[in-house]
Amino acid sequence: MIHPTAVIDPKAELGENVTVGPFSVIYADVQIDSGTVIGPHVVVNGPCAIGKNNKVYQFASIGEDPQDKKYDNEVTSLEIGERNTIREYCTIHRGTVQDKVVTRVGSDNLLMAYTHVAHDCIIGNHVVMANGASLAGHVYLDDFAILGGFTLVHQFSRIGQHSFSAMGSSISKDIPPYVMIGGRPTKPFGINSVGLERKGFSSGAIREIRKAFKTLYKAGLKLEEATEVLKVMSKETPELECMVDFINESTRGILR
Repeated sequence: MIHPTAVIDPKAELGENVTVGPFSVIYADVQIDSGTVIGPHVVVNGPCAIGKNNKVYQFASIGEDPQDKKYDNEVTSLEIGERNTIREYCTIHRGTVQDKVVTRVGSDNLLMAYTHVAHDCIIGNHVVMANGASLAGHVYLDDFAILGGFTLVHQFSRIGQHSFSAMGSSISKDIPPYVMIGGRPTKPFGINSVGLERKGFSSGAIREIRKAFKTLYKAGLKLEEATEVLKVMSKETPELECMVDFINESTRGILR
């Protein structure tokens, strides 16, 4: 399962049935769990822990030093969950001591070709980053979020669960759950109803989420006023609780 041209440091730990393709390099302090496939010409630096049954395609760079001028060779890490697909030329960097020291990628994610995950990012589960989408440092990308091709996310931003960005979006503030954004300048323009239907949300819940969007963006209310209305709505529609919590926890402010 290990190609003879692969270079693997003796201090790397590979689980059962791990595949390493031609000319790939696995450095020290890398742990790769069972069933993961590392394609040809991949570089994995450490400290880095990669879970089970991931597939990393050719020319990806995983666990490299953060692109942060403050980085001074401190020991930081990258953690990747299970069943992720990491396509060609994807780059994922370790964390920094200025934040949580670790970059985390959850499970069941699809990171398409040329995507970039910078230092200290936290990615949830079932996320899709289309070709060329890039996260600056310290970004949170919640479960089931979808970033269209060449979406750019400013550092310290948070992207809520089940949200959707159109191709070429430029994100500099937090995006609440369920919201679709796009255009230049990038603005909210609806909810991710198709995605919600595919995830099994009921028609009633989707209808209430759409009402919540209109309350937040179309009713002419101040953010505090709209949040209070959403809080009342969430008592009847639990799916809205995450929107209320997201707004209350936002530090950059939400895109409006």
